[in-house]
Amino acid sequence: AGLGASLAFGLVGRFTDIYTSWSGRPFFRDEIMRLIVTWLTTFFALVFIIFVSKTSEQFSRMVLVSWLILTPVLLILNRYLLRSMLSRLKRLGIHNYNIAILGITKSGLKFAQSIQSQPESGLQIAGFYSTDQSIPEVEIPDQYAQIGGLEQMIADARLGTWDQIYLALPSEEKVFSKKVIEQLANTATPIRLIPDNFTTSLMHSKYLEIADTPVLCIYDAPLSNQNALIKRLEDVFIGSILLLMLLPLMLVIATAVKLSSPGPILFRQMRHGLKGKPFKVWKFRTMTVCEHEGAIKQATRNDMRVTKVGNFLRKTSLDELPQFFNVLQGHMSIVGPRPHALSHNEEYSSLIPGYMMRHLVKPGITGWAQVNGWRGETDTLYKMQKRVECDMEYIRSWSLWFDIRIILATAFKTLFDKNAY
Repeated sequence: AGLGASLAFGLVGRFTDIYTSWSGRPFFRDEIMRLIVTWLTTFFALVFIIFVSKTSEQFSRMVLVSWLILTPVLLILNRYLLRSMLSRLKRLGIHNYNIAILGITKSGLKFAQSIQSQPESGLQIAGFYSTDQSIPEVEIPDQYAQIGGLEQMIADARLGTWDQIYLALPSEEKVFSKKVIEQLANTATPIRLIPDNFTTSLMHSKYLEIADTPVLCIYDAPLSNQNALIKRLEDVFIGSILLLMLLPLMLVIATAVKLSSPGPILFRQMRHGLKGKPFKVWKFRTMTVCEHEGAIKQATRNDMRVTKVGNFLRKTSLDELPQFFNVLQGHMSIVGPRPHALSHNEEYSSLIPGYMMRHLVKPGITGWAQVNGWRGETDTLYKMQKRVECDMEYIRSWSLWFDIRIILATAFKTLFDKNAY
């Protein structure tokens, strides 16, 4: 069993990326979650095999429960100690890389400051080279040295003076950037590029080859047919299980809503779904007034329209439970950008570039924006911009693991969210 668990854990770990570099990866918000998901998947897969093979009498329940609890604790402790030891060595300057930056630009300075604030990254900045092409965008703080100009950088790259050289070149000087990269091709020093905002957005685009021609899909459906099928199976499987588990609770909530104030049990409102197609979203009614059409006034803190039962349902997010029926109908997903009222879409689509790109995937019951604290009233444009940024990050980075991570984070974080009212 131990050997089988080790092999299964290693196999599952390939999909949850627990064996990739942890540099720059948050330990508590990311790596621990990956370890727990990997272990639980492994454990329950083995329990299923034991059950099917009818060999359960060979395993003590006490041993299995102890194994279930102690293994992740030991794995997390092992990873934490290993991280601490390696970070300590890097802070002492052991196995670090000396790097230099070409380009006195905002992106270059931001990168240098990020490196300085994270000594465990193992990078030590020797200084900056100027491009000799234009006036520097920023002034270099005294803590960073200005090593020289472009010719000096080329010479140092050929000599292998630095372990790595990072290019932070002005985005408008593309011809110059191409020339520099061509010159550095004749050196043996690893060269890395710090992209500008436009290049960064292109890096997230899907690459295709059509008629032997490379094509970048700048605005396109983020999920392939295979991934869309995986996500749909995830929604049906997890949604069905959760709905069966939550049905008794939903009946209690429905009774409480009906007895607490006059009006329907469910609140129905038109929202935009996948590709902007309208659908009716379902919620438990939490207000004395149901707004179905026209301008929608968002709920605010201490809103007089919210009933006592509704106040509890909003704070615990239990008013969203009927949306599992929307999920099974195929209009929504368990995880995705939250659907906004139609009037809000009209308002913000003209204020936030790329706002409607949220509808490249199905809207969700919970999402990356919600677990990062961007839920509740969006009384400022900034709050909505941050919500949309999180939604776009989710769309670009979708994976089955990402969905599971958000579902688990929702269970632990948003159940009693101070931003929900």
